[in-house]
Amino acid sequence: MTKPGQQRPAPPRRRLPRSFKDLTPSKHFNPRTFFQELVWKALLTRRTGEHRHPVFPKLIRGQVAVTWIGHASFLVQFTDLNVLIDPNFANWLFLLKRIKRSGLKLEDLPRIDLVLLTHAHFDHFHKPTLRRLPNPKIGLMPWGVGDLARDLGFARIIELDWWEGFAHRDWKVTFTPSQHWGARTLRDSHRGYGGFVLEHQGRRIYHAGDSAYFDGFKEIGRRLEPEIALLPIGAYHPASFRRVHMGPDEAVKAFRDLRARWLVPMHYGTFKLSFEELDEPPRWLREIAARENLMAQLRMLDEGVPVVF
Repeated sequence: MTKPGQQRPAPPRRRLPRSFKDLTPSKHFNPRTFFQELVWKALLTRRTGEHRHPVFPKLIRGQVAVTWIGHASFLVQFTDLNVLIDPNFANWLFLLKRIKRSGLKLEDLPRIDLVLLTHAHFDHFHKPTLRRLPNPKIGLMPWGVGDLARDLGFARIIELDWWEGFAHRDWKVTFTPSQHWGARTLRDSHRGYGGFVLEHQGRRIYHAGDSAYFDGFKEIGRRLEPEIALLPIGAYHPASFRRVHMGPDEAVKAFRDLRARWLVPMHYGTFKLSFEELDEPPRWLREIAARENLMAQLRMLDEGVPVVF
């Protein structure tokens, strides 16, 4: 394990919330708009999508297959390594309805060697999903999150600071900064958050987790040179959401900062977490990519369909 080159951020000062809006760092909600926009509208929206029976490709060394499961959940496969990132197969997150079904059924997953968990928010660290995984070998997660994973069947749990890496056999994972927050409840602001760069067989895949746009993308690109960038593009409206999330415009800017080859968007169309329409992020991203001559580098994945890079 390598030591971090930059220490974790200081936890925010604790204070009692003065209103419902204070329950999130970006002061997003009041009770009426929260219920109307995120609960009631989703409840009235018919669930779409389908579980696909997976046809996983036969890979040769140096190839990587990326399958978008939905939201921020991915399966990344090499010839000898299967990696799950932020797996979530839930149809409901408390009051929040899943609008689009997961692309795969959990029982159709291959053997999982490694699970990467970017932070403890319920849509990324989903305990019922993790508990159902058949004996995952290693779980990598931010500082302060390991206690949440102790009863979930992992053979090993590794907590990482920003820029700290963990290597095993011939693969390596580096935990990278993000502009977000990690608390799962009101009183656990000690928990970390970030993204991961996975290196194996000469390939480098970056999953940003949740993040607003920040200058750290330039440093990630300079230090780790990711080739495939899995970047969030949803949950950006109203403007206060951009303190912790990116829209398509900022995701493209982050992609350029990273100097990656492929842009794979995520974090849209699955759960209604903000006030923009569910189909707006991918439509807007395509418009920007066409205008900026990035269509050849954009890979819009269909849930449950492996794509070989």
